Amino acid sequence: TGRKRNSLTPRSTLFPCPSCQRDIDLGERGINGLFRNFTLETIVERYRQAARAAIAIMCDFCKPPPQESTKSCMDCSASYCNECFKIHHPWGTVKAQHEYVGPTTNFRPKILMCPEHEMERVNMYCEICRRPVCHLCKLGGGHANHRVTTMSTAYKTLKEKLSKDIEYLISKESQVKAHITQLDLLLKETECNSERAKQEASQSFEKLYYVLEEKKSAALRAIETSKNIRLEKLQTQVEEYQGLLENNGLVGYAQEVLKETDPSCFVQTAKQLHVRIQKATESLKSFRPAAETTFEDFVVDTAKQEDILGDLSFHSNGLEIPEINEEQSRMYNKALISWECPGKTDSADIYVLEYHKLNKEEESVTWQKTEVCGKSKVLSDLDDDSSYAFRVRGYKGSICSPWSREVIMRTPPAPVFSFLFDDKCGYNNEHLQLNPRRTSVESRAGFPLLLGSERLQVGCYTTLDYIIGDTGIAKGKHFWAFKVEAYSYLVKVGVVPSNKIQKLFHNTHDVTSPRYEQDSGHDSGSEDAFFDSSQPCTLVTLGMKKFFIPATPAAPKDPASRILPLPSCLGICLDCDRGRVGFYDAGRMKCLYECEVDCSGLMYPAFALMGGAAVHLEEAVTAKYREHHKDI
Repeated sequence: TGRKRNSLTPRSTLFPCPSCQRDIDLGERGINGLFRNFTLETIVERYRQAARAAIAIMCDFCKPPPQESTKSCMDCSASYCNECFKIHHPWGTVKAQHEYVGPTTNFRPKILMCPEHEMERVNMYCEICRRPVCHLCKLGGGHANHRVTTMSTAYKTLKEKLSKDIEYLISKESQVKAHITQLDLLLKETECNSERAKQEASQSFEKLYYVLEEKKSAALRAIETSKNIRLEKLQTQVEEYQGLLENNGLVGYAQEVLKETDPSCFVQTAKQLHVRIQKATESLKSFRPAAETTFEDFVVDTAKQEDILGDLSFHSNGLEIPEINEEQSRMYNKALISWECPGKTDSADIYVLEYHKLNKEEESVTWQKTEVCGKSKVLSDLDDDSSYAFRVRGYKGSICSPWSREVIMRTPPAPVFSFLFDDKCGYNNEHLQLNPRRTSVESRAGFPLLLGSERLQVGCYTTLDYIIGDTGIAKGKHFWAFKVEAYSYLVKVGVVPSNKIQKLFHNTHDVTSPRYEQDSGHDSGSEDAFFDSSQPCTLVTLGMKKFFIPATPAAPKDPASRILPLPSCLGICLDCDRGRVGFYDAGRMKCLYECEVDCSGLMYPAFALMGGAAVHLEEAVTAKYREHHKDI
């Protein structure tokens, strides 16, 4: 079956050549654009004739009943008996010069024609593509710049090479026979070793059966012994209570004693009888069974053993333990889990990735399993705002490696929100530069910044260049992530409501430079860390590899404690329903700062840059994400 290259070229089909195993583009003409392998057809026909020697090829021109043909004309592509051949190929005519052979059904043309130029015969051989071509292919076709040679030269060269190779193989016949003998011995040895391995495996399982049978017998004996003891106690208690019935047992005996009229005899018997009656009365008031009826203490917990038996496999001999690469693994709209072997070798044929959600309430852990042919897997069935444990092991046939070290990763706190930078609303193309896909924005500290500050002698007051996302959020909880380049001087990130976008882009003097001022007691960037309620949007300040927590009443008083290292990837979680926005370390999904926000209108992701800075939106994880980045 052919394989479609892509949806844009539906009529271009790749087909694996059975001879050279290369992918051949059939193009618009399909199979008609390929050469016929006449040499192979001749060989096949030769064996067919040998197989059907007893079956005659009939004449194509005899009147019924047809006669057996004696020759076939390669020019007419037909078979004839002697009489019909004389009739259709009269002596002295052009047809008399036709080439004829013995009876056959394989008619091949005398001249090999070019499949791309049907009226041209092939007369050259392309040494680059290793195929016959015509002069039009060389002049203006796909072989214009290729090195070609004459057909006779190619025929002579290839025939000499093939003859030498065949002679070499024939001369090594004894060596080939020796190898065949060795392989026959290996086949027998493999059979013997497999039977021995089966016996050893059976013995190992027999030992497990024996241990389980012993444990089973011991457990059943313990349960039976406990049952007998409990039944004996309960039966004794039944008999004691039956004695309390009227005219039966203890009560009947007491009733008979009461009939005694001799005081001395009565007192002698009644004293001990009264003690027994009192004990029976007390036991009646506080009735308790003499034994428990449940056997909860005898429940066999086999969960761990089941897990161990489930992992039971042949001992790994040289199969490396894979390691999950946490730097290449990602948690975003989907989870990308990548792993590698320490030896950098593909010793395993297939890998099994297991994962489960961390839940303190669940006592037992149920691992979800998926088989992977490569060294990465994209998972899309994970819950938001949850932690998961991952582990992987390799398999080669029935042999498996031990499990890798478990790696715990956390999913985003909300569904991922997809957007691009808006290149129309307020976009300043003089100061900002977008990439063609609108996923990265860069601010260059050039002449406009210098010209804007040349008139100032103390400090440097300038504007931020704002840019927003092209899609707004009306309700719900959403999360997006991005990266800020380490060299970035000043970046602000956050959200802005739709009714304040105009004010945002017309707020001309909204920030001071993070440089020292002559009368400032704060160092670089500290002025921008303070929260300003007059700003039209909710933003936090980043820059110079730092994350500045805004100065709010709930924030620490010490300015140094409000400055954190800048994470490699940042995230923002906007909860419109609760009116809150959080700023996250997206690598660990840890909230760094959260505050209230007015979500009365559409909310847009907002960014501001000054000086040399760059922001890159995090790319969504897709099934081809790993392969794409590996190619890059």
